[in-house]
Amino acid sequence: MSGPAVAVVGAGSWGTALAVALARAGRETRLAARTDEAARVLRAAGENARYLPGIRFPDGLEPMADIAAAVDGAEAVLVAVPSIAAEETLAAVARATGAPVIGAFKGIHPQTLERADALMTRVAGEQRALLLSGPSFALEVARGQPTAMTLAASDMARAEALAPLFSGSNFRIYLSDDMTGVAMGGALKNVVAIAAGMADGLALGHNAVAAVITRGLAEMARLAMACGGRRETLMGLSGLGDLVLTCTGELSRNRRFGMALARGMDVAAARAHVGQVVEGLETAAAARALARERGVEAPLMEAVHRVLQGELALEMAVRQLMTRPSRTEF
Repeated sequence: MSGPAVAVVGAGSWGTALAVALARAGRETRLAARTDEAARVLRAAGENARYLPGIRFPDGLEPMADIAAAVDGAEAVLVAVPSIAAEETLAAVARATGAPVIGAFKGIHPQTLERADALMTRVAGEQRALLLSGPSFALEVARGQPTAMTLAASDMARAEALAPLFSGSNFRIYLSDDMTGVAMGGALKNVVAIAAGMADGLALGHNAVAAVITRGLAEMARLAMACGGRRETLMGLSGLGDLVLTCTGELSRNRRFGMALARGMDVAAARAHVGQVVEGLETAAAARALARERGVEAPLMEAVHRVLQGELALEMAVRQLMTRPSRTEF
């Protein structure tokens, strides 16, 4: 192992994949699980059999449950937990270390409408808060397949200083100082992916899915800009790249959730069918509320929210979207 240790907090599929990639690149990597029992199971198995079966832990990857011990002396800490658990986890990390903290989660709080970048800055402090986002299925990362991602900080120099953390791994890192745009792209693409899954589940065809992706991207860009993000960020890896992957990839949880709904399952059954956190389910409500608060037109996300709430039948949502008055595209 070479260089200082790195800690990954969160032993789900994404946190485990990050830890595997970093350890495989030669870094001493500590993977913090939620409980002593979970850490014990990971150590005994030498893999995360629940989320990434068959992906063996490299030398230098140590599962543990104590966040303070995991982050002690670490060069940086990556937080890879569901967005609903991010604030509590970030607070524990911030108390335990003064190291840079990289948020590797996506979402908008459904009640407060706080974005991931704002949460990171508030809890970890602007001078050590970064975001990592982009098209990245956990299984492909864990397999060592090439993956390009965006590392964002409010100061480009800080992102540049942390990029070498991923040297020698299967990551290709691009830099950004638009944390808001990166956060919005990562969150909103999950809502659009539910719509794409619905279109696939209804067998509406490739044309319809392409329309969902394109018009969904337009809504993402409008909403991100209304919050202070930049349009060009949404055209990059953390926007368009992540959107295309999540709307079309077989491993996409949000797409699979939308497909299950279109095939007749209710929300609870569809969530159980997916078997993991479906971030777009909570984000849909937040996106709709945020769009209304900022005066942004987002008919696709509005329709997804109403379908999820049982306010609108899926077939009627399609009809309403298709019969909206014509308008200029840009």
